[in-house]
Amino acid sequence: MAEVEQNIAALLSEERVFEPPADFAAGAIVRDRSPYERAEADLEGFWAEQAERLTWFRKWDAVMDWDPPWVKWFEGGTLNASYNCLDRHVEAGGGDKIAYYWEGEPGERRAITYGELLDEVCRCANALKSLGVERGDRVAIYLGMIPELPIAMLACARIGAPHSVVFGGFSAESLRDRIIDAEAKVLVTQDGGYRRGSEVPLKANADEALKECPSIEHVVTVRRSGGEHPFTPGRDHWYHELIAEQPPECEPQEMDAEDILYLLYTSGTTGSPKGIVHTTGGYLTGVAATHRMIFDIHDDDIFWCSADIGWVTGHSYIVYGPLANHTTGVIYEGAPDWPDRDRLWEIVERYKVTILYTAPTAIRAFMRWGTEYPEKHELSSLRLLGTVGEPINPEAWIWYWKFIGRKRCPVVDTWWQTETGMILITPLPGITRLKPGSATFPFPGVHAEVLDDQGNPVPPGGGGYLVLTHPWPAMLRTIWGDPDRYVTTYFGKYGPNIYLAGDGAKRDEDGYFWLLGRIDDVMNVAGHRLSTYEIESALVDNSKVAEAAVVSRPDELVGEAIVAFVTLKSSYEGTDGVAAELREHVANKIGKIARPHGIIFTTDLPKTRSGKIMRRLLRDVARGRPLGDVTTLANAEIVEQIHEMVDSGTGEE
Repeated sequence: MAEVEQNIAALLSEERVFEPPADFAAGAIVRDRSPYERAEADLEGFWAEQAERLTWFRKWDAVMDWDPPWVKWFEGGTLNASYNCLDRHVEAGGGDKIAYYWEGEPGERRAITYGELLDEVCRCANALKSLGVERGDRVAIYLGMIPELPIAMLACARIGAPHSVVFGGFSAESLRDRIIDAEAKVLVTQDGGYRRGSEVPLKANADEALKECPSIEHVVTVRRSGGEHPFTPGRDHWYHELIAEQPPECEPQEMDAEDILYLLYTSGTTGSPKGIVHTTGGYLTGVAATHRMIFDIHDDDIFWCSADIGWVTGHSYIVYGPLANHTTGVIYEGAPDWPDRDRLWEIVERYKVTILYTAPTAIRAFMRWGTEYPEKHELSSLRLLGTVGEPINPEAWIWYWKFIGRKRCPVVDTWWQTETGMILITPLPGITRLKPGSATFPFPGVHAEVLDDQGNPVPPGGGGYLVLTHPWPAMLRTIWGDPDRYVTTYFGKYGPNIYLAGDGAKRDEDGYFWLLGRIDDVMNVAGHRLSTYEIESALVDNSKVAEAAVVSRPDELVGEAIVAFVTLKSSYEGTDGVAAELREHVANKIGKIARPHGIIFTTDLPKTRSGKIMRRLLRDVARGRPLGDVTTLANAEIVEQIHEMVDSGTGEE
C-alpha cells in the first residue's frame, strides 16, 4: 500500500509505434546514434563541439564547473548573442536571406532579411544607449507579436542589458510586479495590439503599471494600432522617432559566457513569480544545438513556432535558436481563428512552412473545429511537426499526424520548461521510433530519471517524479534576487545533485518517457495517486470528446473525487447518456478507480492567451471556492459560465 501511495499510478498504455519515414531519415541531420554515443563517452566534449558551432571572441577555459547545485558553463569564454544571431551570418554573405516572415492579424505582411534585422537591431541598441541604458541594466519589454519584439531583445543582448519580456496578455498588475522585481530602467511597449479583431491596450496597461514602478526612467512606445494615449514629457518616446536618429552600426559587447542574457518570470507555487535567470554561452549553445538536431534544420526550411515570444518557447525557438542557426522563421501577431478557423493553415500555405511547432491545446482546438479547415489548404510543404507546452494526448497526436502531416511527417513531442531553457526530452526525427503521447528519450547529453519519494529509481511502468541528474548548458543559474528559493525549489527534495522538475513521469518497458503533468495536478483517489493527464487522455480518446480537463475536489469517502470538465465535438450534446458513456470509457481505458465522479459539459475551457488550460480556476469552481485572478485568460467569461452551471446544477454531476 505504501508503494501505491508514494508512486504516481501509471495506468494508461499506448502500443502504436511509428518508424521514421525512409525518405526523411535518408536526408536527416542525425541519421544514427552517434550523438548519444559521443555524449555518453565524453559529455563535456560533446557540449564543447556544440558550442564550437557558435562564434566566440575568446574560447573558454573550462567546459563546465559543477559545484552542486551551482554550475557554470564555458567559463572564461566571451561572445555576444546578437552577434551570433545576426552579424556573423551577414559577414558570411547571408544578409539577403529572410530572417522572418511577419504577418499582422489584420493582414499586413513583411519579409525581413538578416541584413535589415541587423540594421534595425543596431539602431534600437543605440537608442537604448541614448536613454542611458548600460551593460547590466534591465530592460522590460511588453509587446505583442510584432517584429520590434525580437529586435528589442537582440538590441538588449547587443549592449549587455538583460531583457525581461513580459507576455503582452498579462495585466498591468503582472507587468508592475515583474518590473519592480527586476528593477528595470526602461520599458519598451506599444500603443495597442490586435487579438480577434479587438485592440489590446498595451500602453494603457503600461501606464497603469508604471504608477508604482519608480525604477523606470524612460518608456519607448512602438506605434502599431494608431490609438491615442497620453505621453509623459521627458519619459515617453516614440520608437520610430527615436531609432530614426540612430546610426545603423553598434559594436556588440563582449560578454562573458556566464553573463546574464535575460530574465523570464514564471509562476511559482507561492503565487509570487520567479525571475528565472538565463546566461549567455550555455543557453545559446543549448538552444542552437537542440533547434538544429530536433527540428532537422536545413538551409531552405521555413520554421514556424506558433508560440508567443513572451514565453520561453518563443525566446528559445523563435528568436535565439533559429537566428543562431540562420533559419527563416514566421511570426504571426494574432489569434488562430481570426477571421476564420483556417488562419494558421492559410499561413502555412502562403509561406510554404516546412516545420510547424505548436501546442497540444491548439491541436485539440483544431480537432474540435473539424478537418474541413486544414483540408481547404495545400499543406504539402510540411515535412516535420512538433508539440510543446504540456503532454499531448495520444489521440490528439494521431489527429495532428494524420490531418496536418498527412501521415508523412514525423511528430517531435518535446518536454522542457522555462527553467531548462532548452528542450530536454524529445525524439530525433530521423532515428527515433515514435509512440503517440510519449516525449521518447532525453536529448544527447541530458540525464533524466524517474524517482520515488525516497529517491529510488522507479521500475518500468511505474510513475514517479521526473528529475535531472546532471547539469545541461541552458539550465537556469538562479532565481533573480532569491538564490535560497532556487535551492529549495529545485534541489530541496533530493539534494543538491538532483534537479526536481515538478512533473510526474513514467518510463515504459522500452525506456520511453511519458510525462504525466505537474505534480500539483496529481490526485489522491482512494489511496491511488492518479495523473490528471492520463484521465484526460482517456476522455479525449472517446470519439465524441474534443477536449477535457480533470481536477479534484475533497471527498469524505475516497479522499479526492475526480471532476471532469468536457467539451464535446460540435455534433454532440452533453446528456446523461453521454456522461455515463464517458465514465465507462475511462473505466475501460484505465480502470474503475479513475472513473470521474462528476462530468461537467462546457463549450470551452479557461485558457491563458498562450493556450494553457487554467486547471487552478477549474479546481476553484469544483471546490466552491472564490475565483482567483482571471486577468491572464483569453476567455475569462467562460469561467463565470462554468461557475453558474455548477451552482445551478446544470451539467452532469
